[in-house]
Amino acid sequence: MTTARETVLGRIKGALALAPTPDTTVPRAYRTGRTLPDDERLALFTDRLVDYRATVHTCTAGGTAQVVAGVLREHGARRIGVPAGLDPRWLDTYDGEVQQDSADIPAPRLDALDGVLTASAVSCAETGTIFLDGSPDQGRRALSLVPDLHVCVVDLSTVEAGVPEAVARLDPQRPTTLISGPSATSDIELERVEGVHGPRTLAVVIRTDR
Repeated sequence: MTTARETVLGRIKGALALAPTPDTTVPRAYRTGRTLPDDERLALFTDRLVDYRATVHTCTAGGTAQVVAGVLREHGARRIGVPAGLDPRWLDTYDGEVQQDSADIPAPRLDALDGVLTASAVSCAETGTIFLDGSPDQGRRALSLVPDLHVCVVDLSTVEAGVPEAVARLDPQRPTTLISGPSATSDIELERVEGVHGPRTLAVVIRTDR
């Protein structure tokens, strides 16, 4: 005696066997190669991030540590997690506790952190999206999703104008996490709820000379 599931799957399999399977060419004529001057990319990227309710701070590479420490202090982050490959100079003026992440630390323990500091791989100005690819200075996905505060350092030189240009800079073999503002969703009455699927607060530090 077959189950309902087996019956349905059997019918689908039979229909697929009878259906023609013509070769299909997927069009790939994406609009690519768009560029914007640095000041326009910075303005557009900042506008999109703020619209997503992220906070944005700009600095030069030499001022990274001071700005990062100020952001962490502003949010009361006394204990933060960092990926193993993060530039330690970014924390030169931070006086809180720093926990270096590793795969041996269970994801639930990351919830005890006040926040996390990571770098980024690529960003898209048009959509205000930050891409993490699991590189040593970005860490595993859990590290950027579990703590309630994510401070992300973005170099302006890695901000592309559009999505095709940003995706072209990514390694398809690496795990990619896309961040467009703090984690948020809406309930059945369209009330915005933040922090459901990731950090409630996103602070982006944009280094304008990198």
